Amino acid sequence: MSRRGTLCALALMVAGLAGCAGQAKDAPYTVQVDPQRYQGTWYELARKPMFFQRHCAQSEAHYRLRADGAIAVLNRCRSASGEWQQVTGSATPQVAGRTDAFWVRFDNWPTRLFPNLIRGDYRVLYVDPDYQTALVGNRGRDYLWLLSRQPTLPEATVRRLLSEANRNGYDTSDLIWRSKDSAIGGGR
Repeated sequence: MSRRGTLCALALMVAGLAGCAGQAKDAPYTVQVDPQRYQGTWYELARKPMFFQRHCAQSEAHYRLRADGAIAVLNRCRSASGEWQQVTGSATPQVAGRTDAFWVRFDNWPTRLFPNLIRGDYRVLYVDPDYQTALVGNRGRDYLWLLSRQPTLPEATVRRLLSEANRNGYDTSDLIWRSKDSAIGGGR
């Protein structure tokens, strides 16, 4: 991993710790997911501002169910200049037998040094019946991702996702939206 990638991963872990410190008393409503159906590629349509994604114009997450029940994670981020960066990790249920909230750890030296301290809170807030759209956030409501199996969605579907996020107590006024391919330098 490049120095910049390592710094981004470290920033993610620090942000995860900060999110844990300021948790809201009432956790957002979450939904159980079928990990088999949830795995695969998810495109980030929008997100709340986050330091560790500040250079991301387009992001995607690739999830794969492992034999041990954990989920392998590959997050990719594309800058406005067209450069891709990625980080790998794993997601494990926060409560055994539940699939609505996970601890996400990325593979880098800080998480190897402090495996139970440096982790991100990943909560599935919504997934449609066909597993084509999802909302993911954290307990403190400082993080939110609108995810889809496709890089774009009809406006009515986007409005439904925003309404679901608002209903769950998330402020969506500051969302950063996925850049169009035509706005990215370097081609696809």
